[in-house]
Amino acid sequence: MPLLRRLARPSLLLCALPGAAALAQPATTPTAAPAAPAATIALPTDSALQAIADARVASGRYAGVVIGILRPDGSRRVFTAGTGAAGAPLRPDAVFEIGSITKVFTAVLLAQQVVAGELRLEQPVRELLPAGSVVPARDGREITLGDLSTQVSGLPPMPSNFAPRDPANPYADYDGARLLEFLRTVQPARASGERYEYSNLGVGLLGFALSAKAGTSYEQLLTARVLRPLGLRETVVRLSPALRARLAPGHDAEGTPAANWDLDALAGAGALRAPVGDLLTFLAANVAAARDSTKGPLGRALALSHRRRAAAGSPVMGIGLGWHRLAAGADTAVWHNGGTGGYRTFAGFNPATGAGVVVFSNTATPVDDIGVHVLLGRPLRAPAPWPAAVALDSATMQRHVGRYALTPAAVLEVMREGSGLVARLTGQAPLRIYPTAAGRFFLKAVDAQLEFELPADGGSATAVTLVQNGGRQRAARMP
Repeated sequence: MPLLRRLARPSLLLCALPGAAALAQPATTPTAAPAAPAATIALPTDSALQAIADARVASGRYAGVVIGILRPDGSRRVFTAGTGAAGAPLRPDAVFEIGSITKVFTAVLLAQQVVAGELRLEQPVRELLPAGSVVPARDGREITLGDLSTQVSGLPPMPSNFAPRDPANPYADYDGARLLEFLRTVQPARASGERYEYSNLGVGLLGFALSAKAGTSYEQLLTARVLRPLGLRETVVRLSPALRARLAPGHDAEGTPAANWDLDALAGAGALRAPVGDLLTFLAANVAAARDSTKGPLGRALALSHRRRAAAGSPVMGIGLGWHRLAAGADTAVWHNGGTGGYRTFAGFNPATGAGVVVFSNTATPVDDIGVHVLLGRPLRAPAPWPAAVALDSATMQRHVGRYALTPAAVLEVMREGSGLVARLTGQAPLRIYPTAAGRFFLKAVDAQLEFELPADGGSATAVTLVQNGGRQRAARMP
């Protein structure tokens, strides 16, 4: 499902997410177990929320965590742990890249114009693009604005001509000309409306089309139609000097500083930056609209965005305009997550209880479980600290180097890099692996381990087992 399917999300799973092209994805959010009825779901106490943030930072897997809570009575609290700008303690007003949560704002921008009678959800996106633009159709069905926002457009997750000059800032040079060029040549895998498939490209195209019709930038249009009416004064694409000074520096999943991301043509998929406070204001407006769509400046548009329109990959998961809907007993979490190269985020609310939660981390390690815990009462497991890595001599390291066939189409390659080792699965970027003993390695970029079978005679490993998400996959060494 949704982060920008998060931009740049590492994975060793054979059902791997797109590499440098992933902004954030709901597919990573756990399906909810049966939950208690709405009336019995109690929000965590202030001390419990602070303890959750503290535990994440103490695990060594997160540089900093901010949790914002919207209680049913409308009161708000923000809890912080870890470090932010210039190594100082993370502030409640720290600014983060929110990644694919931007998609919800793009959806509300569409809904606002639908409510105003300016656009229709059934309207072909082709009609909003510059004259001469070509948008693919399949089986006689054109891609509509609603299809793009509900992730059923039939377009792929990312365009095939996505080839960033700077992998550390991968979306910065993907402009409108390249987007329109791709649309002229792509053949959708299926007809629009046929099936849910999370696509950064699709929602990026929606934002691009809305901006093209308005003759202005995505940020200017969103500010005028959504952000300013809702009072979101610090949700932006371009940071002012004052907001930049409050930007929490991002880190990849291994804790290494990560570059910030800039988006051009695909801005509607993940370009926004914001502090937790603005997102809490946004959630409060959504809670109010869910209760009475006649209230607030964008009540009808927000309520329109909440409505379930399609299934989203499982019986308990649906999607509205932008928002995903996770059902658990009598409750539903209306939510989206996000992520860029150095950040992971979650925002959602429970219409039945009126509670909302925002969770931000300035490390590319998921925080979705915290959000689901708050909204639906799902049990939360604190992450364990990283195992202690040990030093292995060069000859022992070399015994693990090789190519291992997980399937005929997926090869795990273990290579030397400096004094250590990296592992790369077919089609993915290499990830550093850390030894706890000869034959035993773990990864920081993903929660996975590698167990090598080393012969007693001191020769090279004969096989390796990938341990991830409770599963085990054995791969024999290739000749």
